[in-house]
Amino acid sequence: MAEPAGPFHLLQAGPGRYLCYCRPGPGPGGTFYVTDALEVWAGELSVRPPLGCRCRPEEHGTKLREALGRRAVSLSLGEGKATLQPRDEAQCSALDLFKLPVAEARSQLQALVFGMAEHVGSLERRLEAVVDTLASSCSPEKNAVWSQQLFLPDPSPRKNRGAGSALSAKRKIPGESLINPGFKSKRAPSGVDFEDS
Repeated sequence: MAEPAGPFHLLQAGPGRYLCYCRPGPGPGGTFYVTDALEVWAGELSVRPPLGCRCRPEEHGTKLREALGRRAVSLSLGEGKATLQPRDEAQCSALDLFKLPVAEARSQLQALVFGMAEHVGSLERRLEAVVDTLASSCSPEKNAVWSQQLFLPDPSPRKNRGAGSALSAKRKIPGESLINPGFKSKRAPSGVDFEDS
């Protein structure tokens, strides 16, 4: 059997959890499957809605798929039968699924498990390729500096680094007065003579 093509959705029905997925089937709308990993229910989604339904034919499958994507589907189980019903939708949007015979359910579960394993393996290979690409594009030194810039505070003593800052750091020029900046003495500083007093 082919790998399931559709997205996977987890559903709750009573105390049990169920996996719902869709794959291309003999009909144009595909086949929906629901499983609890022991039993499998399947239902073909046809283009034609059930009799008495007033929605357009293409809306029948679309409503169910959209509701599954929003997790707005209820699953009810009966004797040998299950029903997927979008919440707050007309009854015609419901899809009846029938329990598969044991041999067919076993082969469907086997295809599901191996298909998921292939899919996980493919995702792992793609992830490794991305990680390798990122690792080779940056040297370890650049990576360390980059991560420091992102996650550590700036250790430099500079203050007020904004572009519009009116205060700028001035260097002390030898001979310049500390009390009157900008005034430079014309003679060399001699210090204080305490002997004359």
